[in-house]
Amino acid sequence: MKRIIGLLIAVGIGTLASIAFRTSSEGWAAGHSDVGFWWAVIGSLLSIAALGAAIGTWLHTRPSGR
Repeated sequence: MKRIIGLLIAVGIGTLASIAFRTSSEGWAAGHSDVGFWWAVIGSLLSIAALGAAIGTWLHTRPSGR
């Protein structure tokens, strides 16, 4: 159960990262380089957090003895 919750959190954060990257792309397309840049930074940080949540969940929910 803990593994499912952890992975759902990782997917949720990944979804937020995807939204941030989409907003970044729209900002660049509209000629707002500052908006595009900072949303890309936010998307990158959220991607790192999602990856950390997924890896952390996998590492901390393994059966003991491995």
